[in-house]
Amino acid sequence: MASSVSAVPAASSDRAAAHFGAAFEFETDCRDVHEAVATGRQDFVLFDARSHDLYARGHVPGAISMPHGKIVASTLRDYPPDTLFVVYCAGPHCNGAHRAALRLARLGRPVKLMTGGVTGWLDEGLALVPARTPEPVATVSSA
Repeated sequence: MASSVSAVPAASSDRAAAHFGAAFEFETDCRDVHEAVATGRQDFVLFDARSHDLYARGHVPGAISMPHGKIVASTLRDYPPDTLFVVYCAGPHCNGAHRAALRLARLGRPVKLMTGGVTGWLDEGLALVPARTPEPVATVSSA
């Protein structure tokens, strides 16, 4: 009796190679993003598709806070049309990165998803950075 794993036969090797090879056109992983950022070879714009509040608490270094609902043509106007965007959200349980990727693709922009999101980043032992908080403004008392 076949297990539920083998009940549906595996794809042929050539179909499997095409499927898994194509995945790299759509996805990248946390370690590759980290290496690009850490070595100064970041040739993409990294969008954190979570809320601004979650971004402020901790985000991937080099990321820009861009909640998926804010991705519209006007927010992208300063980026050349061939700019590669990499998007992430909280992790596999969150579809914010997929929503961001879909919005970018519909706007005709090259896009990849950072698989794992923040969860994957932390699982790799990588650190998040908090958003910079503005320096307190000195006030002059009128005593």
